[in-house]
Amino acid sequence: MPPSPPAAELDGIDARILDIIQRDAALSVAEIADKVGLSSSPAWRRIKRLEEQGYIVGRVTLLDNARLGLGFEVMASIKLAMPSRENLAAFEEAVQQWPEVVDCCTVTGAVDYMIRIVTRDMHAYDDFLRDRLLALGLVSDVQSRIVVRIAKRSTAAPLSLVTTHLRP
Repeated sequence: MPPSPPAAELDGIDARILDIIQRDAALSVAEIADKVGLSSSPAWRRIKRLEEQGYIVGRVTLLDNARLGLGFEVMASIKLAMPSRENLAAFEEAVQQWPEVVDCCTVTGAVDYMIRIVTRDMHAYDDFLRDRLLALGLVSDVQSRIVVRIAKRSTAAPLSLVTTHLRP
């Protein structure tokens, strides 16, 4: 992944636009413009610039997994048997094909990856574990943590942490 551009390219209005969009991508340009005190054309130009510069990488709709029958969630620590460059790449390629895995991160410490799996129930997770994850032949250990309750979940970047670096 290429390095991100410095936050100094943003100003306070850019940051407010990003905050508004990340909380509700369904708002119209006119609604966004109104919230930041601009007319539609300058707001649209800023949004386009933020997209072109890579600050906005996509827009999604968040779904209610439980309502869809996908209320079983697991956080799993994955240790590869042999964490070579080739095996890491093979694992990451396999994970891309598994829709149950909604997050996969390389981590430091005693394990190689943390993954978040969303599925129907314990039996579906067991099938995933046996038929996909372990069948891959790269994994030596899986430590599963069943999510009982989600205390906080957000997709919003903490823009307040970058506002001190914004240009006026």
